[in-house]
Amino acid sequence: MNLKSLYRNGLFSLLVLAVMGSTAVTAGEKKSDKKMNQPPEGFIALFNGKDLSGWIGMNYHKVKGKSPMAVKKMSKEEREELLKKNWEDVLEHWSVEDGELVNDGHGVYLTTAEDFGDFELLLDYKTVAKADSGIYLRGVPQVQIWDTTKEGGKWDRKANLGSGGLYNNKGEGKYPLVHADKPFGEWNHFRIIMKGDKVTVYMNDKLVVDNKKMDNYYEKDQPIYETGPIQLQTHGGEIRFRNVFLKKL
Repeated sequence: MNLKSLYRNGLFSLLVLAVMGSTAVTAGEKKSDKKMNQPPEGFIALFNGKDLSGWIGMNYHKVKGKSPMAVKKMSKEEREELLKKNWEDVLEHWSVEDGELVNDGHGVYLTTAEDFGDFELLLDYKTVAKADSGIYLRGVPQVQIWDTTKEGGKWDRKANLGSGGLYNNKGEGKYPLVHADKPFGEWNHFRIIMKGDKVTVYMNDKLVVDNKKMDNYYEKDQPIYETGPIQLQTHGGEIRFRNVFLKKL
């Protein structure tokens, strides 16, 4: 078939559109790949999109003394033994797939090796039905993540109000101001700002916690620690993270 015939039959236009569409998709994929796990200006990437560099395993709830301070008081040998054991657990339950941090719902919490004071934290997460997780700030629980549907079985704990609240607070900030969760299968985005003992949380660009004091869960008569790690909680259902960025304030 010659070029004139192609024009006449409209096939030429279809071929052009197909090629343009293919090019656009490829360009879009490359653009998306380039942005994935690449921090915006002023931020550092806590997760490099390739491996678990910069992370350790830790669950303060399960150590003797049940607090970050208990770990700090351990001897060097005790800490090294604990970290070695925890890392074996990390490798069993955490993995990296296609630029995403993946947890199977079990194991110790993935914990930054570095401690932070005041910061702005950005991250995306995606989870499944009946899952439960959270973001620990300075090693303290937590910005809550959970199944907010009735089928999730936690409406008695106010899960219907949504994720993003400082769930372990006794009073203000415990529950989110609005329900901002996206449906299962979609990525949710957190922007968390911590200055001193005050925390502000945006979920999917909606304000859910407005500059509220975060309680010290472990030592309830003490203020929250001045510094500590970021922790990604495991609690019974697969959860994925990506674009985990932090800016020191």
